[in-house]
Amino acid sequence: MKRFLKVGIAAGALSASVAMLMPLNAAATEITVYKSPYCGCCTQWIEHMEEHGFEVTAKNVEDTGAIKQQHGVTRELASCHTAVVDGYVIEGHVPAADVKRLLEERPDVEGLAVPGMPMGSPGREGPRSEPYNVVSFDADGNIEVVNSYQ
Repeated sequence: MKRFLKVGIAAGALSASVAMLMPLNAAATEITVYKSPYCGCCTQWIEHMEEHGFEVTAKNVEDTGAIKQQHGVTRELASCHTAVVDGYVIEGHVPAADVKRLLEERPDVEGLAVPGMPMGSPGREGPRSEPYNVVSFDADGNIEVVNSYQ
């Protein structure tokens, strides 16, 4: 199974690191986001993805739990929104840089997740931030930390 190279980035260095990334390809990468119509941080995460070259289709759904179940997202991995991009599932406030790396490296996983809703993650910026991990998950329920933010 192909794995990610594990890296860590300080929260303050995140925007500088992301800004240095080259576009994934000439055309914007399409991503579909399933979210509650009442969640503001989902909208902010969508803006983060658009700022980093993704073409986002947002779909408001009343039952995000059904979408999560359909895409193999367990309670342990759950956050407020679920996205699908090029056959991968993106759960929660995953930074665009990690999604781009997923699409470039194409590991044998179902997707990436930032469980919960940690402050300081994209779409959850504010006066404080907390450490959080980006994890990969596969169809067998294996979870692996692929990036850590402090």
